[in-house]
Amino acid sequence: MHRDARADLLPLTERMLAGDRRALARLITCIENDHEDSSRVLSRIHDVCGRAFTIGITGPPGAGKSTLVDALITELRESDARVGVLAIDPSSPFSGGAVLGDRIRMQRHYLDDKVFIRSLSSRGSHGGLARATRNIARLLDAAGFDFVVIETVGVGQTELDVMGVADTTVVVLVPEAGDTVQTMKAGLLEIADIFVVNKADREGAMKIKGELQGMLHLRPPAPWEIPVLSAEARAGVGIDELVAAIGRHRDFLRGADSTGARAKNRREQFLVVLRDEINRRFDRAARDGRFADLTERVEKGEVDPYAAAVDTLGDPAALAKLLAATALTDRKR
Repeated sequence: MHRDARADLLPLTERMLAGDRRALARLITCIENDHEDSSRVLSRIHDVCGRAFTIGITGPPGAGKSTLVDALITELRESDARVGVLAIDPSSPFSGGAVLGDRIRMQRHYLDDKVFIRSLSSRGSHGGLARATRNIARLLDAAGFDFVVIETVGVGQTELDVMGVADTTVVVLVPEAGDTVQTMKAGLLEIADIFVVNKADREGAMKIKGELQGMLHLRPPAPWEIPVLSAEARAGVGIDELVAAIGRHRDFLRGADSTGARAKNRREQFLVVLRDEINRRFDRAARDGRFADLTERVEKGEVDPYAAAVDTLGDPAALAKLLAATALTDRKR
């Protein structure tokens, strides 16, 4: 963006905090596109964040996650909760944009001014997607939403990264997913706080539910006992039980918290943000050609990538270039 557009970013933030949904949508685009003033915006909203509860919904393709999210929105709205939804879609190989646009799902909620739905394109990224999702969830938190629901593409490394953003992670499976459970059980057990067997009216639903419960019984004892629920999202069956389980997990997290745990979370958040900011500046420096000479030597085979990386990190001048990638913008703040 040009300089005038950058100058408008903080006023845009104030408009969002005052309830302007259009300003929220524009800020989400800035965060998604890794705008160089993103950190400034996130710093501005930091003190008003921490009120929203974030729910991650993941599972293999075809599990009915979007239908479940649609039903979940309806159930949460029964208690007048404000709900923000981030639907992470697979990317088009041609445009890089989301294939499953948010306008073809959850359409009945679009006229509800207490529901905000946004699709994010995965664009084949990993850490960048997790970073953008985490920061956009903070925007929704600051905008006053009580719940932020993050629906991911499927189960994989990207989803494991993104689910680190969620307070409660719901893994959705279907009766036909027996092989999926066996293949992915380690990852599923790592991220799941709640299991939901969707399309439970189909044959095999009780079988997969029993398999999941058996797997969970093999785990070492843990303070939170992971429930395995049944649902028929299309018919709205079992959604009230899901919301109740999310509420119990929320209470569990609050009860397990302490001053030491909060301090640890703040410390970890600082390290994550610092790492993300360094990565962002490095990416910008690489795009701007700040390491063009060294990159050219690597391309020609004059130096190997490992030695080039070690030499760069050991060179104060090179590190200064990296950390100064957005210094001009910082000085103008």
